[in-house]
Amino acid sequence: MSLNFDTPLSIQNMYKATFGLEKESLRSNENGFLSHTKHPFTGNTHIDRDFCENQVEIVTDVWDSTVAVFKHISELHRTVVNELSNLESGKEIIWQFSNPPYVKGESDIPIASYKESLKGKEIYRKYLAEKYGKKKMLFSGIHFNFSFGDELIEISRAENKTDSFYEHKNKLYLELAKKMTKYSWLIVYLTAASPVMDGSFFDDTKLGKDVITPFSSARCSEIGYWNNFIPILKYDTLQSYAGSIQDYVDKGLLRSVSELYYPIRLKPKGENSLENLKNSGVNHIELRMLDLNPLSPVGIFKEDIDFLHMLIIYLMSLDDEDFTDHEQISAVKNVKRAANFDDENTVIEFYGEKVSVKSAALKVLCDMQDFFEKRKQETATEIVIRQKEKILHKNKRYAQIIKDTYGKDYVKKGIQLSLTYADILKKETL
Repeated sequence: MSLNFDTPLSIQNMYKATFGLEKESLRSNENGFLSHTKHPFTGNTHIDRDFCENQVEIVTDVWDSTVAVFKHISELHRTVVNELSNLESGKEIIWQFSNPPYVKGESDIPIASYKESLKGKEIYRKYLAEKYGKKKMLFSGIHFNFSFGDELIEISRAENKTDSFYEHKNKLYLELAKKMTKYSWLIVYLTAASPVMDGSFFDDTKLGKDVITPFSSARCSEIGYWNNFIPILKYDTLQSYAGSIQDYVDKGLLRSVSELYYPIRLKPKGENSLENLKNSGVNHIELRMLDLNPLSPVGIFKEDIDFLHMLIIYLMSLDDEDFTDHEQISAVKNVKRAANFDDENTVIEFYGEKVSVKSAALKVLCDMQDFFEKRKQETATEIVIRQKEKILHKNKRYAQIIKDTYGKDYVKKGIQLSLTYADILKKETL
């Protein structure tokens, strides 16, 4: 049940959507060591913590344009940076990279602390620390949240002459979840920005030793933050989708739906629980594989947000397909492979064929360009062409630039970058 973008009405409404961003970043001192001060943003509902007390999580409002959501993430990031530079306990910085700075062992990573009424969140984090180890929890990134406009869903429902709006909406999101999972490798390949690490992540005695990893994105790679198994999910109905996740909870493989470390999630409005998802339906889809981009002062470029939107539109124009157990396993493996730095010799499984991730990515983007050109969508076409430049010109890949720039003196240069950005944010409007 693809979306039909071949009528004037559908083209008129194809870009209507809502967007939200969640961004994780570590707090450190000016020497590159993790902060051990309490979370200083208790009065701001947009600024929370993730796993550890020093991992700031910025959550935007929901906006109806990529311009607005980028503006909000920029404003919130500026707020964090400015307040950290004026702490009574001493100046701190926002670490701009997905990979952490210096880490003095697991005891150097303080689990987020909560008041008594929220102690369950703290207990859950202790469970994660015991199961996965604290260091992996330091990987930071960005989650992209997307919702179709109601107009587009209603046009599709009317064309198909089936289901209620509620049921049709759920079916569209289930289809999108399959497609986005299949193509998550492409997003990783185009946005990966974390090839360099400090040696202390791997060995407490290697603090200050630069490590050039074989990865363009460490957090999405085989050493990243994944479950200990590859989940197989059902996509025929929302009930079966939720039930397939619940099965892993019942088997003791997951503590809750929040422990499903998967590139894509379907989420309800409000509490993120399987019960709420089944009762309320899908509110939005969450893409979880974006690295922080240290080439941007706020961790992400607007053009990459725009590209994700165009990719969703394009994928929903394609015919629906089965998503077999084998394909689901391949999809996760493809993400990990796409996180390799060597895109020429890294092979993924793409529609039953083994091809290099570079050639597969180029094919998809050429097909996307053709899709938008045929519909005379010039702005969308330009967005896709800018992504193609990363494939055609190696020196435009984020991971390549970061490897070349920060491969030596990673933490020292990272500190200077954070301080430079802090000065820019004080003076300029992004």
